[in-house]
Amino acid sequence: MPASRSMAALTGIALLGLALTACDDQANGQIVAHNGDRHVETVSNLVIGGCHRFPEGVTRVDNYTTSSLLMYTTPNCTVPRGGASAYLDGPSAGEAVEATGLWRSFSFAPE
Repeated sequence: MPASRSMAALTGIALLGLALTACDDQANGQIVAHNGDRHVETVSNLVIGGCHRFPEGVTRVDNYTTSSLLMYTTPNCTVPRGGASAYLDGPSAGEAVEATGLWRSFSFAPE
């Protein structure tokens, strides 16, 4: 029996370690997107890696996470020729300026 209890304890510790490590890959909090005065989308607890698309172009993003965002006018998190991405620190809010156009996607900025 002692070997079974030890194995169970080790398995429990390993699972706890995996669960705590998985939290590092997630931005806790919400990101709220608007187009003018109209709410477009609210997303919560997103995975930090990869590109996240808005269902339509947005003019304002409220970042209620502790992670910083890179905002893009393209739907695939790329910077168009002659363009730029916008940095939005967290937690904060940012507005797209007319010169850049609507934001269509975002990714999490490297820390």
